[in-house]
Amino acid sequence: MSAESGIPTFRGPATGLWAAFDPQKLATPEAFRRDPDTVWAWYEWRRRSVARAQPNAGHVALRALAALPHLEALAVVTQNVDDLHERAGSKDVLHLHGSLSAPRCEDCGLPFAGLEDPWLKSSHEGATRLAPPCCSCGARIRPGVVWFGEGLPEGVWLEALAQIEQADFLLVIGTSGLVYPAAGLADTARRHGVEVASLNPDASVLDQRSALDWQVTAATGLPALVAALQPEGNRDGLV
Repeated sequence: MSAESGIPTFRGPATGLWAAFDPQKLATPEAFRRDPDTVWAWYEWRRRSVARAQPNAGHVALRALAALPHLEALAVVTQNVDDLHERAGSKDVLHLHGSLSAPRCEDCGLPFAGLEDPWLKSSHEGATRLAPPCCSCGARIRPGVVWFGEGLPEGVWLEALAQIEQADFLLVIGTSGLVYPAAGLADTARRHGVEVASLNPDASVLDQRSALDWQVTAATGLPALVAALQPEGNRDGLV
C-alpha cells in the first residue's frame, strides 16, 4: 500500500526491509532485551523515513472511496505500521501490527509522548541514540509495533474480525498473504459469505481464492476504481 510513497515493502526480494536486515536481530522481544539501543535506533530511522514520505494516490483514493454516497461505510484494516492512511484522511484505521508512531513502555505499557523532545532528537542524531526511559516507571520505551513471536493487539483484532464478518465486500490490497493471523481474514470473510477481491501488482497466495484478481499497484488501481464507482456526471479528472 505504501510502496509508491517510497516506503520499502515488508518482504520484497530486492527492496524489502528484511533484504538488508536480519529480523531476528531487530524485530523480536529478545532482540530488544539484548540490544535495546540498536533496535530503538533502527525503528526511529524507519519512523523518520515515514515522516518524510507522503500519502500516495492509493491512500487518497481510499479516502475518496469512503466518501462515495452509495457506500454505507468503509473500514480500513492494515498490516502497515506507518500513518499514511491517517494523513490521507482515512478515519478509524485498525493497525493490526501496531504503529511506528505509538511507542510505549515495555513494562507498564504507558504511551510515550516524547518523540519530539529535544533530548531524543539530539540522541537520534548523535552516536548514542539511546532508547528513552518511561516517565512513569523508568523502564525502557519500546517501538509500538508487533514483533515476531508476539500476539496482535486483542482489541484491534476483535474489531477487525467484527468489521469483516459484517461486510458485503472485502478488498485485499498489496499483501503477500503469508503473514498470519492477518492473512486469515480473507478466509474469515468467505466463511461469512463476503465477496473477496485482490489488488496486488505481484502474484499472491490469495489470488486463486479471490473472486477478482487485479494485478495493479494501489496508486494506479484504486483511483481507477473510485472513478468507475462515481455517480454519472462526477467522473471527470479522477483517473
